[in-house]
Amino acid sequence: MTKDEKVAYWLDLADYDLETAEAMYKTKRWLYVAFMCHQVIEKILKAYWSGTQPDDPPYIHNHKRLAEGGGLYGKMSKEQKDFINTLNNFNIEARYPEDKQALHRLLSKETCRYIIDETKRMTEWIKEELSAATKPSASSDNTSES
Repeated sequence: MTKDEKVAYWLDLADYDLETAEAMYKTKRWLYVAFMCHQVIEKILKAYWSGTQPDDPPYIHNHKRLAEGGGLYGKMSKEQKDFINTLNNFNIEARYPEDKQALHRLLSKETCRYIIDETKRMTEWIKEELSAATKPSASSDNTSES
């Protein structure tokens, strides 16, 4: 797979997961709204990593580690860092039932709408950063006159 194909793969998955988060919101499945938003940010960070780093992203789910390894964490605002760190708590795949119940109690319709909206903002910002980071530089377009 080429670098561009890897980026497109992760972007497609992130977009699909965002649609799924919206579907979960409509059916009031709050825990899965948060989980899917976690997945969106994980995949968009892997898209950024794939577009900017020479190696493939690692098989991890930690947003901070993905953002750091991809070179994006230092560009994030404090609010963005806080958001990805909070969202990390909703990686629920391997959690025990009592953990899921505790997380579920933190979520409401309003909280989930906020999570989706912030996920959308973060996703758009990362896509813009990816575009800027992978855009060919103007200096490489210049040819010297002899």
